[in-house]
Amino acid sequence: MTHETSTLYEDIHALLQEAPGAEQGAFLARLEHTLTDGYARALVLEAERVRLERRMDELTDGLRDDPADAPTDELATVARQLSVADDELTSLRRVLASLRARSRAIRAS
Repeated sequence: MTHETSTLYEDIHALLQEAPGAEQGAFLARLEHTLTDGYARALVLEAERVRLERRMDELTDGLRDDPADAPTDELATVARQLSVADDELTSLRRVLASLRARSRAIRAS
């Protein structure tokens, strides 16, 4: 996880725990900004997953052509990276859903 992603998670968790207070408009603006940053990060992760899946397809196509010359190290690396991206995307979507629900609840009150 990058420093930027760690900071995003910290911001989300802080917003989930913080009371809106008297400056509800400012709080909602921060919340919406953080949601936007989170969705942007999710899009980056989606793009990374697509790139890794394509690379995995290329590598597995090579296995059919010449199994003896299989790039097993790279295949294992790409599989690990894809798993990490999947896990991070799942986690990010979960906390963004919580933050979105918090935003809706505050607006409804």
